[in-house]
This record gives sequence, C-alpha cells and structure tokens, in this order.
Amino acid sequence: MRRSVLLATAAILAAAGSLVYVASTASAAVACAPAWSASSVYVKDNVASKGGNNYTARWWTQGEDPVLKSGQWDVWINNGACGGTTNPSPSSPSPSSPSPSPSSPSPSPSSPSPSPSTSPSTPIPVGGLPKHALIGYLHASFANGAGYLKMADVPAEWDIINLSFGEPTSVTSGDIRFTLCPATECPGVETEAQFIAAIKAKRQAGKKVLLSIGGQNGQVQLTTTAARDKFVSSVSAIIDKYGLDGVDIDFEGHSLSLNTGDTDFKNPTTPVIVNLISALKSLKTRYGAGFVLTMAPETFFVQLGYQYYGSGPWGGQDPRAGSYLPVIHAVRDFLTVLHVQDYNSGSIMGLDNQYHSMGGADFHIAMTDMMMAGFPVAGNTANVFPGLREDQVAFGAPSSVSAGNGYVAPAGVQQAVNCLVKGANCGGYTVRSGLNPNFRGLMTWSINWDRFYNWEFKNSHEPFLNALP
Repeated sequence: MRRSVLLATAAILAAAGSLVYVASTASAAVACAPAWSASSVYVKDNVASKGGNNYTARWWTQGEDPVLKSGQWDVWINNGACGGTTNPSPSSPSPSSPSPSPSSPSPSPSSPSPSPSTSPSTPIPVGGLPKHALIGYLHASFANGAGYLKMADVPAEWDIINLSFGEPTSVTSGDIRFTLCPATECPGVETEAQFIAAIKAKRQAGKKVLLSIGGQNGQVQLTTTAARDKFVSSVSAIIDKYGLDGVDIDFEGHSLSLNTGDTDFKNPTTPVIVNLISALKSLKTRYGAGFVLTMAPETFFVQLGYQYYGSGPWGGQDPRAGSYLPVIHAVRDFLTVLHVQDYNSGSIMGLDNQYHSMGGADFHIAMTDMMMAGFPVAGNTANVFPGLREDQVAFGAPSSVSAGNGYVAPAGVQQAVNCLVKGANCGGYTVRSGLNPNFRGLMTWSINWDRFYNWEFKNSHEPFLNALP
C-alpha cells in the first residue's frame, strides 16, 4: 500500500510456454465424463472419470489421480458411479502445447502434505462479514494530501477497516508499534480514548477493524525466532489495547524474499517466511475463531510466481518473486480475505499465458482468476498452488487517480466483478475458475482518498456489491 503514488520497480521477465486447459462438464445423466488423463490440465469444476466414477476438480490440477486424491481435503470430489462401466485412462497423453519453462525441482516424496483447507462448500467462520464486502484502508497514523478522517466519521458502508499502519521499530526487530497521527500533522485528530470508543462502536455495528502491518515504509523482516516472538507479543498488545478484530499483512518492498534453493512453496525454509507463518499461526491460536486475517500483497509477490519463484535454480530472477505464496498457502485454513493490490504493478502473465496490464477490467479479471483457479509455480506442474475458496478472494483497486497507478473507473471495476461472479462481459479472457458467486468483494486504497474524491468508490461499489446474487 502506498502513502503516495509509487511506480512499479521491477520489470517482468520473459514469457513462459503455453498451457492447454482441458475442460469437460458433467452431463445431466450419470454417464461417464471423459476419462482422466495424467497429462491433461483440469481446473475448478472440470469433470473426469476413472474406475467407473466421475470426479470434479476443486482447483487447478495435473497428474493427481482422482482415485487417490478424492479425500475430504483433496483436489478431487468423488461424484459416485457413472455409466456402470469403467473408463480407462488413455495410454498416451493428449496433444498439448509445451508446459511453461523453466521448471523447478519436484517436491521430495517425503515432504509433508500442504495444510488441509476447508472444503469449498464449508463456510469459514468470518464473524459476520457480508457475502460481498467493501474493504478500505484508513490513514490513522500519518497525514498526506488526502487529509485525516476520524474513525467515528468512517461511513457505515465500509465492512473492513484496515488501520494504516503498524510499523517496526527497526527492520529486523519484529517490534511493531502503532500510534495515532499527532495533532501537529493531523489537525482535528481524535483523542486515543475517542479512537478506541469509535472502534468499539464500529465493531458493535458488525464492522471489522484490523491493524494493517507494513505499508510502503514499514519493512518487516522476521529473520530470527526472537523477532518472531516480539512480533507476536507486540501485535497482540496493539490488538488488545485498541480492541481490534485481527491483522492485515501488507508487507512490501524487501520484507519478504526467498533464499537461494528455497523452491518449494509448500515447504519453505527461508527464515523470514517461516517465522511469519509461525507468528500468524500463534496469533490465530491466541484469538481463536474470531480472529480476522487479511493480506494485501502486490502482484509481484503473488501472481508473478506463475512464471518465476524466488531466484530459482536457474538464477537471474528477483528473489522476491512469488514470495507471498508460501505464506498464503500455510495460512489458507484461517485466511479471511486475500486482496492483492491490482495497482502499482508492471504487466503480469495470466493463465492464458498472455501479459495483462493495469488500467481496465482485464487486469482485475486475469489476476483474480489466478487466485481462485490456482496455478503451477514457476512453470512446475508438479508444484501447483491450489486456488483459494472464492469467499477468501477480493481484489484491490485505487479509489482515485491520486491513490495509485492503475486507477480504473467504476464501470471497469464492476465489469471485472460481473465476469468473475457471473461469467458475463469477460472480454477476450476465459475464466479458468468458473463462476464465483461467493467472491468476497473489493478493497481500496484508501478510505481517505475516497472521501477526497467525494466517495466515488464507496457510492459506486457498495450498492453494486449488495445487489449481487
């Protein structure tokens, strides 16, 4: 998240090869779907048959045998017997375009399985969030051209309010501090007692108020277990003092990067990654089912992982590429909302193996589809990032031209949502994740900038989200 407009700092690297997505759908009868093939790629809601049963894919998959991978937490859903006969898998792979390269090493057979994720049909206890939420950042600790806004004056339409920002005393200390903007910088700022009372009132009204940690200036590197433990204790102290619902992780810059040789997002070894995961799990344990966790990574740290992950075994790439993926994957069981910043970004390759650029509905569609469909990491089809549940996914857009690069007018933002939710008006992009009626909603930087521009974001999108099925 940016206190001021920040241009993208990293150029996107050369394109990988192409993938062919093999789609099949279940018929109304119990006929067998086309036979499962180990060489074919399946995405969410695709249906294949094996051993006389039909199976539906929960997310992107290739080479995962549906007979063996149809448990409660696995990629395939067993739909039961079909057609009364067995459809053997083809003995030879179906024609397809080459898979992306370069590939990274497959996970060791002895590596532990990823954490089980809740079935897409099972709602996560999100503590009263509306089906489609409006999420915004409130400049609480600093001043800029957008002006200061008291917590009590935040309009009721905002469902999640992220307090910006909690920042460390030093990059590697893990000691997070949060203070209200001083009166010398923010004339008219409320007292701390008024601020706490306003937060309590928001929560009583069903809103979620979170501490956003990091931001443009708040580099956080948990390089040691001591820093990890200090992070947990200091963040807990802020949550308890102000009566908050949880945290938003907005690590930017050089907060997260992967050490050389750390190539499996399911089993990370880099200390700053491992310690952050451990810290978030500790906070979840401390606060229980009511703990709200959101994340606001930039596209460079997430979707770029489709092409490149860290420096990779081939060398030459930025070690920060895709570095949020192990964190997202490790906390997917209790992650409330992921809202990637679809702004201040270079062009990023989507699942259609085409580059997508900011400024229209297309970028939002392609980037968000990746998070719900899943994708192979660094082109390695043996190491696939499983898609998140649709209710865990939103996307971030600047509230105005002053808030960040990549502003899209309300009509374009709503076109993207309609495409993702209803499959309507998707332009030239084919959505791999299918229809997503439980798509969580929209995030913006920021509530302050939205007020500065006469509430264009709120007034346009809150009624739109409420009208979605």
